[in-house]
Amino acid sequence: MKFLLLLVSVFSFAQQTKVVDFKTINAILDINPIKRNVVGKCEYTFEVNQKIDTIRIDAQKMEFSSVKINGFDVKFKANKKQFLLFEGFKNGTNTLTFNYEAFPTQAMYFVNWDFSKEMNTPEKVQGQIWTQGQGRYTSNWLPSFDDVNEKVVFGLTIAFQKSFEVISNGILVNKTENGDSISWHYQMQKPMSSYLLMLAIGHFQKQEQRATSQTPLEFYFEKGDSNKIEPTYRYSKQVFDFLEKEISFPYPWEVYRQVPVRDFLYAGMENTTTTLFSRDFVVDSIGYHDRRYLNINAHELAHQWFGNLVTAKSGKEHWLQEGFATYYSLLAEREVFGEDYFYNELYKTSRQIAQASKTDTIPVLNEKASSLTFYQKGAWALHVLREALGKDKFNLAVKNYLEKCAYQNVTTDDFLSEIDLISNYDTKAFRKRWLEATNFPKEEVNILLQKNDFVKQYMQLFETPLDIVTDKESILKLINSDVYFPIKELLIYQSESMAFEPKEYLLLAALKTNELHVRQAVASSLASIPENFRLQYETLLFDESYETKEIALVNLWKNFPKFREEYIELSKNWIGFEDKNLKLQHLSLAYLTYKNDSKKIKVYQELLSYTGTNYDSGIQQNALQKLLNLKINTKEIFISLAYGTGNHRWQFVKFSRDTIRKLIKEEKNRAIFNEILPQLPVREKTQLKRLLDEKIM
Repeated sequence: MKFLLLLVSVFSFAQQTKVVDFKTINAILDINPIKRNVVGKCEYTFEVNQKIDTIRIDAQKMEFSSVKINGFDVKFKANKKQFLLFEGFKNGTNTLTFNYEAFPTQAMYFVNWDFSKEMNTPEKVQGQIWTQGQGRYTSNWLPSFDDVNEKVVFGLTIAFQKSFEVISNGILVNKTENGDSISWHYQMQKPMSSYLLMLAIGHFQKQEQRATSQTPLEFYFEKGDSNKIEPTYRYSKQVFDFLEKEISFPYPWEVYRQVPVRDFLYAGMENTTTTLFSRDFVVDSIGYHDRRYLNINAHELAHQWFGNLVTAKSGKEHWLQEGFATYYSLLAEREVFGEDYFYNELYKTSRQIAQASKTDTIPVLNEKASSLTFYQKGAWALHVLREALGKDKFNLAVKNYLEKCAYQNVTTDDFLSEIDLISNYDTKAFRKRWLEATNFPKEEVNILLQKNDFVKQYMQLFETPLDIVTDKESILKLINSDVYFPIKELLIYQSESMAFEPKEYLLLAALKTNELHVRQAVASSLASIPENFRLQYETLLFDESYETKEIALVNLWKNFPKFREEYIELSKNWIGFEDKNLKLQHLSLAYLTYKNDSKKIKVYQELLSYTGTNYDSGIQQNALQKLLNLKINTKEIFISLAYGTGNHRWQFVKFSRDTIRKLIKEEKNRAIFNEILPQLPVREKTQLKRLLDEKIM
């Protein structure tokens, strides 16, 4: 029945877009982070092309008042999903005005506002509000259109407290002070789908640049992150300039911003003119080596053309957004890091797709395709086209496709028809082979990969490993050469299961290369460290890599008990990434090292403090995992897990639920969870009770 109702709803909206065309949405919004509500005053313009009984606007659980069409009061209906209009509109242009109130439970997120009284403490995070439209629906906080085929020109005016920065789509037209608040007026110039509408509110600062085309580029950051601006946004201007040139179609909007937000749902989101991305990718010069933002940066920027300018008509065509963004971000990285990097990434994804295709039988042109298929197989399909057509013809086809379909919705045929117009390439065969078939054309892929000498050498070494004893000279020659580092990594990992003595020369030579990734391979491949190699291995503790430091610290602590206190002392001021990987690893090992009960209690209390909801969920989860690994099952930890079930971030919710399910298999743990149940807020109480009521498997 639900499926039938959904079909009726989708059909109704699809029918509406043919006869009603919404042109503009202008909204004045007042957002209250304590009440977690949005109060709005809106004006919409729309054209009616032929007679229609009901006009529908998506609006999730909202209350409406003062509803007028063309200046006259009209009857309306609002259910849990939609705002319905029955009268007052005419053929031609119409104006709709109304007031509304929404209490969004998704799509708009209020992060850390419950702890605003503690904001002055340096370690406490600051309150933020941000939105996520794709997959969550903007209609949770603004009456809009879940159907991507309804494109509208948006203008938002947002009133908020003076000390905060407010960011939305389009040009900032003006800021108006009104007592303790400021109204920020943002205006788009061209139409877009509603899922691309965004808001971000927080204590942000920004740096500004101009692209070669003079497009304003704005890079946002939080106060205190000044040392992370350059490494986080490294190569941003170069990537922007490259994509404009490569795509051969000017950036289609007026400005481009990038804003890191706390506890974001995904790595990044390509809202028109304003990308939001996870604060996990805000890094210093050391973190850059292991967790750089560049690929996400280029991917979300490419979406400004592929997804925002031209938008897939349906989920079946989703590769037109994700495949293109993935491929163009890889082309941008090739511009920065070179051919070997580019082909290594293609090689790695080809192996992933080939492995997945053994069980994944859903092709690219299917709305149920996996992310790997939409993103990586879609990107591979474009690489096949580009190699077959040549760069110039491929770029011309893309340019023509964007010019003809700008600000519209598209299908695969719209793109392939442009290739047909400029070449004799068999797009029908391509479509069957790459977009409709479930298998992965490995032979075709391998031919393309072996155009690169590095990949050819890597594949040969992968298939026929060198002998650690008889091929010593060849191995050392490779390790000491300027060959791309994955080959050196492969040599190390191929020796992982061997005894230490025969491979010692390889590990020593690898350490001497001073290549971070090669040294990291040594760190992670050697679980058992002989005493005569300890000093050499200890040098890994000083590498400019937070991942290498953590791997080395744990392995040294395990292998050399008599030096444990020295390792704890050495690492006491380490922090690491945004999730505090090094700080929490240090505390975990310190707890196991200290014999003194008072020291243990102090370490436990510090670890426990990081499970509080005043920290980002990544930190909470990391701290909880460490405490659980230490076999510490206290009431305080269980409370933190219960709060995790009500978090907005699905990754943390899943971790919390799965952990609770394991714990309550023991009656003593179940009793503790039952004890804390009454003191929880409603949402968390509901989630925990549901878990406690589940049948034990």
